[in-house]
Amino acid sequence: MILLHKECLFNGDVLQRDTLTNFLFEHSTIFIRLYFMEVKIPRKPRTLTDEGYYHIISRGINKKKIFHRKTDYEKFLTTIQKYKKIFQISILHYCLMPNHIHLLVQTQKAEDLPKFMQVILQVYAHYFRKQYLYVGHLFQNRYLSKSIEKETYLLECARYIERNPLRANLCQCIEKYPWSSYSHYAKAVQDDIIERQNPCYLALSKCDATRQHYYREYVNQDRPYQKIVDDYFRIS
Repeated sequence: MILLHKECLFNGDVLQRDTLTNFLFEHSTIFIRLYFMEVKIPRKPRTLTDEGYYHIISRGINKKKIFHRKTDYEKFLTTIQKYKKIFQISILHYCLMPNHIHLLVQTQKAEDLPKFMQVILQVYAHYFRKQYLYVGHLFQNRYLSKSIEKETYLLECARYIERNPLRANLCQCIEKYPWSSYSHYAKAVQDDIIERQNPCYLALSKCDATRQHYYREYVNQDRPYQKIVDDYFRIS
């Protein structure tokens, strides 16, 4: 079992966990609430920052499906791939769900994030309207974002994003869901969307196979406190 604790301490191929972390993992969910206590604290609107990390979500209007066929998912991914080269945006993790999308991004230039999101959503909406003779708005308002202010939270956010198909009962095994970044990290499957990998993932091990093993274990392990952590990363 792997639990990423607050200091995100790694040493070569061995994941270090201090006594407090072991205690939390084995005995208590109360301290996990304290660990993620920011979920209880109202957040002020934050300005975008260069080199910042953001969890992005965009939903279909009235929770309607935005993907109906395999070709729809492929169109959205090719749109991301095209425009991330134009705007200075790195996609670290993603998951496309039938009625919404999740992205974990890093901005090289903060001002490019809203431009990037506007373009990819507009381009895909244009495709969708033409494909299905659809009239009206496809996406619900503007996209939502949450700043990941501590780099040590990056793996937790990635885990939250890539476990979405499990929570929605779309699959029983994450690796069977084709529209996420999970297989890239867990099985080294080539993914043109991912050019810059999660830095905390890279810190798991110097060995590729070991790092992939740790990641599979990390994402797939059951947790008694899972809902608490999920609530922290959920964007409403």
